[in-house]
Amino acid sequence: MSISDRDLEKLDISKIQSGLQQGDFSSEELIKLYLAAIKKDKTNAFISVNENAIVEAKQADQQRKTGDDRSLLGVPIAIKDILVTKDVPTTGASKILADYTPDFSATAIARLQEKGMVILGKTNCDEFAMGGSNEYSAFGPVLNPHDSSRVSGGSSGGSAAAVAGFLAPVALGTDTGGSIRQPASFCGVVGIKPSYGRVSRYGSKAMTSSLDQIGPITKTVKDAAILLKDMAGVDELDATTAQKPVPNYLLAIENGDPKKLKIGIPKEYFSDKLNPEIKEAITKQINLLKTKGFKIKEVSLPNIDYSLAAYYLLMPAEVSSNMSRFDGLLYGLSAKSNMTLDEWYKEVRTSGFGAEVKRRIMLGTYILSAGYYDAYYKRAQKVRTLIKQDFKKVFQEVDVLLTPATPSTAFKLGDKVDDPLEMYLADIFTVGANVAGICGLVLPIGQDKNSLPIGMQLLANSFEEEKIFTLGHFIENNQ
Repeated sequence: MSISDRDLEKLDISKIQSGLQQGDFSSEELIKLYLAAIKKDKTNAFISVNENAIVEAKQADQQRKTGDDRSLLGVPIAIKDILVTKDVPTTGASKILADYTPDFSATAIARLQEKGMVILGKTNCDEFAMGGSNEYSAFGPVLNPHDSSRVSGGSSGGSAAAVAGFLAPVALGTDTGGSIRQPASFCGVVGIKPSYGRVSRYGSKAMTSSLDQIGPITKTVKDAAILLKDMAGVDELDATTAQKPVPNYLLAIENGDPKKLKIGIPKEYFSDKLNPEIKEAITKQINLLKTKGFKIKEVSLPNIDYSLAAYYLLMPAEVSSNMSRFDGLLYGLSAKSNMTLDEWYKEVRTSGFGAEVKRRIMLGTYILSAGYYDAYYKRAQKVRTLIKQDFKKVFQEVDVLLTPATPSTAFKLGDKVDDPLEMYLADIFTVGANVAGICGLVLPIGQDKNSLPIGMQLLANSFEEEKIFTLGHFIENNQ
């Protein structure tokens, strides 16, 4: 049996594993097909390809012949260009790092490579993960595979478009306020933001250190569970990783009883900010779950409406600090050698950073400045505590929260790019999980009248990813 580009649409990790093990196709054949698809791609999902991908695929084929039985040996993956990847350019979708090639890999990537995965290339994203549409990339916007006139979502739009457009079977993204879940929803794929501390952030170009998490974007819930299991766990290089064992998420899916999970419907998520078609699609899912015997209860998160405001104070404050490391002195974009240090900084950071990055740096610097710290940053931290308490309380009543993922389906390119406040509102249903540090999964549940994907979000308490995997897998297979 041979494989063709027509088969890429059907391939998930399980089918790839089976095909490779049975000799239906080789890793080399598979990688060549994906690279050919990437070369023909019109969505601008990739910034660069891994020049060693075919060589690595050949090595995987040889290792398999010698008895190497690693579960992900020879399976391809795409990586968001915010994640440091050894010997592969890592730009952060920014001019300031346009020529930067790291000499080490992020822990999450290294762990998947240890399992035998082959990197196809680096996917496009909003510059330094700052954006909700993938229009803030120095390498141009990513187009939605379902409608090229619409955004793919951000900031992990390239990874979501790559999976949805059959350019990669799976991909990695990062999620600071919804940057995995929103593009997953817009592109009709699965995306999970793990609990804060579940996955090492080492090697991820930090945007907001207290909010960032690395997670998978996949075609199926099962594939997301496979990747997360192999990525997650404590890392001595990241002090924020939790000293908690990583469950076997596949066993949770296969052996867990989803009907034992009590589902909460937070009333605050179903406001007039929600598109009626999305509300209708989610209501349909809720009613279907009721007919299947699930216990469903309306709950309240009284402070969740403040999560967006708190997020857009906390996030730029940390951005201001984290972005200070990019000055062109040790790596990245440089300036003329005859400049003073002040002139150097001004030249490099003015020409190297895009408009949205500059906007967030300036906002963050203002928030942290003398006289404003208490009024803004400190108050936002207090609100963050209240939101965490709300989630803690509600998870004493229910196991999983079911909510919309986005207030609308994918919007038109250019519609919001000149109105930052309107763009920020696209995060209204996702930022709460980041502020609270809990886990969230988005999966597709249908399409709107324009044939654009509709996503639904499942939230669970910190380090209870197995609950959203179990319920998500059930919903995925019972629509």
